[in-house]
Amino acid sequence: MIRKRKIGDIILFIILCIGALIILFPIAWMVSTALKSAPEVAAYPPTLLPEKPMFENFGIAWSKAPFGRYITNTLMIVFFNVIGAVFSNSLIAYGFAKIKFTGRETLFKVVLATMMIPGFVTLVPTFVIMSKLHWVNTYLPLIVPVFCGNAFHIFMMRQFYQTIPNELSEAARVDGAGHFYIWGKLIMPLTKPIMATVALVNFKNAWGDFQGPLLYLSDPKKYTLQLGLQVFKGQGYTEWNYLMAISFLSMLPILLLFFCFQNYFIEGMNVGGAVK
Repeated sequence: MIRKRKIGDIILFIILCIGALIILFPIAWMVSTALKSAPEVAAYPPTLLPEKPMFENFGIAWSKAPFGRYITNTLMIVFFNVIGAVFSNSLIAYGFAKIKFTGRETLFKVVLATMMIPGFVTLVPTFVIMSKLHWVNTYLPLIVPVFCGNAFHIFMMRQFYQTIPNELSEAARVDGAGHFYIWGKLIMPLTKPIMATVALVNFKNAWGDFQGPLLYLSDPKKYTLQLGLQVFKGQGYTEWNYLMAISFLSMLPILLLFFCFQNYFIEGMNVGGAVK
């Protein structure tokens, strides 16, 4: 029995290693391409390892466009997205989890039902609304909608909040505390893991967003980092080595954040982790 279990563990380990290699291969290819010269990138058959690593490609790629400005623009959008997501989703989730009112469950089901609506269905109406508000070519369409909440994040935070005993909020109400005080002083300090999870997911989404800036931003000075990558794409030729160099650099903040906050992220995905 023990031998069969060991064989099963070995097989599972091999499968996981193969899966990890499949996932990591595109990243390895990205780094390899970033370190190649243009003729070597276009060579056939392609090679995984560069003959002579060209680390100067990173500096050359950085100098081809004002990426410092693009990163500043992106960080500004990311900042308000993270703040808006944590604030709005936590407040809405608190209402669904801790405040009893008529039609609460029905309204919550309606909110969840919005996840079934494909994004491309609302794309044109949303653009028309933003155009009527004269928000096109501003950052408002990329920031304001986040403050309206996200159905999936509301669901996650509500489930997390429901693991917190109601006795805590009831005792606070007996002492005269209002809902905003309970939410800000009692609930939020107990739910740091789920807030970190929502913040990390929204950071990733806002940092890597290409469609939103492409639709709403036309002024090159307002471009985000993802739009700035288009500088390497011409009509008949793409500078793949420089494109991969900046793409790899743009991926590093997300990786660093995940490794720094992975404990919070894993705990936040565990619905029963609010009160131990």
